[in-house]
Amino acid sequence: MKFLFDSDVLIAISGGNPRAGNALREARREGVGVSVVSHAEVFEGAFGYPDTEMQLAFYREFLDQFETLPLPGPIVELFASVRSKLRRAGNLIPDMDLLIAATAMHHDVTLVTRNLRHFDRISGLRTYRPY
Repeated sequence: MKFLFDSDVLIAISGGNPRAGNALREARREGVGVSVVSHAEVFEGAFGYPDTEMQLAFYREFLDQFETLPLPGPIVELFASVRSKLRRAGNLIPDMDLLIAATAMHHDVTLVTRNLRHFDRISGLRTYRPY
């Protein structure tokens, strides 16, 4: 696996955004994954739909095409270390984003995201903005 897809790009892909879909098709050749945190963020969106169960089923099937990466101890420790550095510098970002970033860093993969204003604060994190 070479790429970890952030929640914002996953939502765009599942919504039919052609540029996001192209990014997935290109990255799939090298291997794609998602953090379990992105699963949670994508699933949260289902609860805003009138037919929540149908939307959850759609998201489950959609996310099955990705390798899902859990949050074992080393990723949690990396999260804590990076969060501490960002806090001291006065540059905190949301914890969910930071857990996703720590997952990408731990697995030494590139994070595919459009949310560079948060992720650019993290030293050592490779990012790719697909559109």
